[in-house]
Amino acid sequence: MQCTVSSAKLLKQLNAINGVITSSPVMPILENFLFEITPGQLTITASDLQTTCITTLPVEAQSTASIAIPAAMLLNTLKNLPEQPITLVIDLATYSVQLVSANGKYKLAGENATDFPKVPEVEVTAELSLSEEVLKKAIAQTFFAISNDDLRPEMGGVYLSATPTATTFVATDGHKLVRYVRKDMTAANTVAVIIPRKPLHLLSNLLMASDDKLTMKLGSSHLSVAAQGVTLVTRLIDEQYPDYDNVIPAHNPHQLHTNREELLGALRRVSIYANKTFRQVRLKIMPDSLAVHAEDMDFSNEANEKLSCTYTGQELEIGFSARLLIDALNSLVAETITILLADAHTAALILPQDQEEGEDVLVLAMPVILREGGV
Repeated sequence: MQCTVSSAKLLKQLNAINGVITSSPVMPILENFLFEITPGQLTITASDLQTTCITTLPVEAQSTASIAIPAAMLLNTLKNLPEQPITLVIDLATYSVQLVSANGKYKLAGENATDFPKVPEVEVTAELSLSEEVLKKAIAQTFFAISNDDLRPEMGGVYLSATPTATTFVATDGHKLVRYVRKDMTAANTVAVIIPRKPLHLLSNLLMASDDKLTMKLGSSHLSVAAQGVTLVTRLIDEQYPDYDNVIPAHNPHQLHTNREELLGALRRVSIYANKTFRQVRLKIMPDSLAVHAEDMDFSNEANEKLSCTYTGQELEIGFSARLLIDALNSLVAETITILLADAHTAALILPQDQEEGEDVLVLAMPVILREGGV
């Protein structure tokens, strides 16, 4: 059988789902796209067993066929073709695929479609309706705080808790924590899940900063969401998420207000001179100034900057990982931030001074012990 399709449209949809394919899949068949052709439509599936992406596009076809086609070879061929109609000629007896363009023919060795894993069904227990912009922002706010520790799988994703009054997104690696609350987004019944890192990254690349609505379907073991013509189905992390509320200090009386971009720039410059192992910076906070200091005594490197700020509280010196603070400030979009502090050993809370209506953003940063000669 054969079908005809626009090369550019096919390439666009393949690029949208190709990110799910790994370089070393657990099954060789997963190096392929699954093509399922019906009259007038082509459905393409990519999977790594944990996450599956599905997309469809219109084609000229009169019959039905299914075949697995090598992903890398097909993509590389399409990337080097100018926009034109192409025809896929499929021989189901030998599982071969011939791609016919205006000036050439390219033969690929396919595989039996029956060997491709089935898409898992999501037994929906709750649904969450939100805009693409909100979900994209929630991922951007929390993604940097996801843990890379394989020994703590429960922290290897974003915790999503939806209730009839609000939806909360949380990520932590034990050194930093982000809590992003949307009070304008609710679910009919309470549900809590942990969404793994990889599907969140795939979703972030798919989503547009638009008001287009999407529905997130949540089950006990899987989640599905459709955006920009792609349906993503992923297995959830089956672990108990840490009790993050107990980590957030209830009383940080000292308040520091400063410009986010100015502090971010100072941290980037000063951290160049920090000890390369610890990457620590020292903040000395006074009523009208914030001093940022780093040094590496092993190489006699040192840097200092002083910024203007508004501070109410006792003078304080506190140390942080420079990378942690830079990542935290990068995740925020506000011009001015508020940092709530207690002492040099208590976690600091970083808040954007101006937040959108219906949202509540909090970033927690654990301090480090100040090392003489290292900070």
